Amino acid sequence: MQGILLVDKPKTWTSFDVVNYVRKIVATAEGKKPKNTKVGHTGTLDPLATGLLVLLVGKEYTRKATELSKVDKTYEVTMKLGEVSSTGDDEGEKRAVSDTIPTEEAVLEALGTFTGQIMQVPPAFSAMKINGQRAYKLAREGKAVELEARPVTIYESPLDSYEYPLVKFTCKVSSGTYIRSLVEDLGKALGTGAYMSDLRRTQVGVFNLKKAIAVSEIKEITDLDILTI
Repeated sequence: MQGILLVDKPKTWTSFDVVNYVRKIVATAEGKKPKNTKVGHTGTLDPLATGLLVLLVGKEYTRKATELSKVDKTYEVTMKLGEVSSTGDDEGEKRAVSDTIPTEEAVLEALGTFTGQIMQVPPAFSAMKINGQRAYKLAREGKAVELEARPVTIYESPLDSYEYPLVKFTCKVSSGTYIRSLVEDLGKALGTGAYMSDLRRTQVGVFNLKKAIAVSEIKEITDLDILTI
C-alpha cells in the first residue's frame, strides 16, 4: 500500500499519535507488524491544534516527506487579546497584559502590517533545534532559548470575526511559519498581548481538509482510501 492519506487530527492527539494509530491499521491490512510498516507525515500539528494532517503511507511516499512538507499552508486562527501565554497557546501559563479594547480598524491594521515577507522568531516551545536539542525540551527544563529570526511569508490574513477578546482570522502562509509567533507579534503591535487560543489547519499545498477523514472514522484502510501523486 503506497500513497497519501488525509486525516482530520482531533484536539489533544499528537501528530505521532495519529501516525501510530494509522500504522497499526495499515499493518493489519497488509498482514505485517507495525514496526515493518512505513507511515509518516508532512508536517506536525501541535496537540491543541486540529485539522489537516497529510500522512504518507509506504516507503516510496515516506521518502517524499521533505519534498511534500515545503509547501504553503492555510489555518483558521483564533487569538485571545489581553493576555500572553508561556507557550504561546492555551496550554501555557497565562499573564494579563492589558484591558485595552482595540478597535476593529486597529485589528485590521495590525493584520495588514504582518502581511508579505516578514522576519519571524520561532517560539521557544517549538521543534526547532539548538545545538542538536529541541527548543521545547530546553524550554521545559527552564533553560534559556534563543532562536534567530528568519524570513517567512504571510500571503493573506483576512479577518473573519472580532468580538473582544477573541479575534478570528484565516491565514495563508509559507512553509516554516509559526502561527503562535504571528499571534504574539500581533498582540505586541496592538499593545494588548495575545496568545493563540485555537488553531485549525485547512490546507496543505494542494490538499484540502474537505477531503480528509476523521480519526474516529478510520477502522480499516484499503487502496481506495489512499491518494497517489
